[in-house]
Amino acid sequence: MRVPVVQHTTRRQRARRRRALWTGGELLVTAGLVLLLLVVHQLWWTNREARRGAERKVEALEREWGDGATDKGGDSGTPVPAATPQPRTGTRDSRQVATAAQPRPSWSQAYAILVIPRLGLRVPVAEGVSKQEVLNKGYVGHYRGTGQPGQVGNFALAGHRNTHGEPFRYINRLRAKDLVEVETKTATYTYAVDRTLPQTSAGDSGVVRPIPRSTVEPGYGYSEPGYYITLTTCTPEYTSRYRLVVWGKLVSMRPRA
Repeated sequence: MRVPVVQHTTRRQRARRRRALWTGGELLVTAGLVLLLLVVHQLWWTNREARRGAERKVEALEREWGDGATDKGGDSGTPVPAATPQPRTGTRDSRQVATAAQPRPSWSQAYAILVIPRLGLRVPVAEGVSKQEVLNKGYVGHYRGTGQPGQVGNFALAGHRNTHGEPFRYINRLRAKDLVEVETKTATYTYAVDRTLPQTSAGDSGVVRPIPRSTVEPGYGYSEPGYYITLTTCTPEYTSRYRLVVWGKLVSMRPRA
């Protein structure tokens, strides 16, 4: 009976294969852990840090303005027409005084607070839509060159839908007549949601024009001057391919005491 002879080269080959498989398995586990940490960082940590930073900025703005000087409840205020400004008779009306008193904000400076009661949202508004300087901080960004709160034209805003505080994650839940408030140093402006454009191109600049109307979906938008607010964010979730747009109209203004 012959006894099989195992050569040393065969043993070495088997040992190398085992080491290769072990090393490959370790690399796969390590890569999986790294990817998991990246997902946790992106979906949880960035939200946590951005929300905390946004909350602190809201508190800082309220201290600067004198917290409690303005009644934050209800929808009482000075009615504002939807399309034409109030005529000037002698002295300027309170709405014109409030908007005129706002200095031009510096780039990336937080200067207002956006409040959406239905979503439980209270977040700073900063000048510009830079990701690094504005949006990734959990703020909402104001499209530079569009109108300011309470002014004739279009006060257009952008915010993340996912990660970095995701302030606009649920704006698709807004319905007609839901309220959107913008608090500034001089006044609180209340808008009522009017229309929603579920999806349009990321390059659809028409939605943020003074008279907002989609250039991709011309059936969505307006044809007359007015006091508009525009909220834009990415859609579908976790992508940046398209934009979701919500429009509202100014319904009242309350000067700060």
